[in-house]
Amino acid sequence: MHGPTPPLPLPTDRLRFAMPPMHDSPEDERRYRKERLAGALRIFGRAGFEDGVSGHITARDPEFTDCFWVNPFGMPFKHVTVGDLVLVNQDGQVVEGRYHVNQAAFTVHAQVHAARPDVVAVAHCHSVHGRALAALGDLIDPITQESCAFYEDLALYDAYTGVTVDAEEGRRIAAALGSRKALVLRNHGLLTVGDSVDAAAWWFLSLDRSCQVQLLAKAAGRPVPIDHKLAVATREQLGGDLVAWINYQPLWQDISRGEPDLLG
Repeated sequence: MHGPTPPLPLPTDRLRFAMPPMHDSPEDERRYRKERLAGALRIFGRAGFEDGVSGHITARDPEFTDCFWVNPFGMPFKHVTVGDLVLVNQDGQVVEGRYHVNQAAFTVHAQVHAARPDVVAVAHCHSVHGRALAALGDLIDPITQESCAFYEDLALYDAYTGVTVDAEEGRRIAAALGSRKALVLRNHGLLTVGDSVDAAAWWFLSLDRSCQVQLLAKAAGRPVPIDHKLAVATREQLGGDLVAWINYQPLWQDISRGEPDLLG
C-alpha cells in the first residue's frame, strides 16, 4: 500500500518576501523615510545608544536633496514621532519643525551627505561598545560572519579634536569615510551610512555588536581570523545595503507594530 501523497511545494510567487518599496511621488517617499527614521531612533533608544543629547540619525529629503530630516535636540529617542522630526538645510538651519537640532553633530552629518550623494541616511551615536573600540583606535577584524560585512569597508578617523563644530572638521571625517559604509571615530564612537534609513541603522546595530564580540573575544583569548579570500567573499554576500535592508525588517515590524504611535 502507498502512503498519502505528500503536499506539493507552493509556487515561489505565492510566498511573501519584503523588498524596498517604490514610491510614485516625493511626498510618499518623504513620508516613508520619516516613518523609518522615527522607528530607527526608537530602536536605538531601546538598544541604549542614547547618551544625553548625543547621537543623531539623518535622512536626506527625496525632493530637496540638500535638506535632511533629523531628530529634535533633547528629545528622548524612544519618544520621537514622525511629527517631531525636524527638517534642516545643509547649514543646519531649521526649515520645518518645532525644535532645535544639535549643531555640533549635524556638522558632521552635513559634510558626509555632501561628500556622498549616494547616501540617504547617516547614523552616529555614542554606543558603549563602539566607544570602547574607538578608545583603542582599532578596526573590526574578520572574526565572525557578521564582522566580515565590514571587512575592507570600514575606516578609522585617527584623530580626536574635541566636539566637532566646524565644517572643516566635518570634511576631514567625510574624507576618512570615503566610499565605505562605516567609520570608527577614534576616542569618539561609530558612524554608518546607507542608501536607506534601514540600511544605515542596520549597519550601526551590526557594527556595534561586532565591536562587542571582538572586545569579548580578545578579552577571553586570541580570536581566529577568517582568511582574506573568505572574508571578501562573505562581505560580497552580506555587505550590501539591500541585505542590510532585509535584515532590518524584523526590527521595523516589531517597533511599528508594538509602538504605532511613532507614526503620529
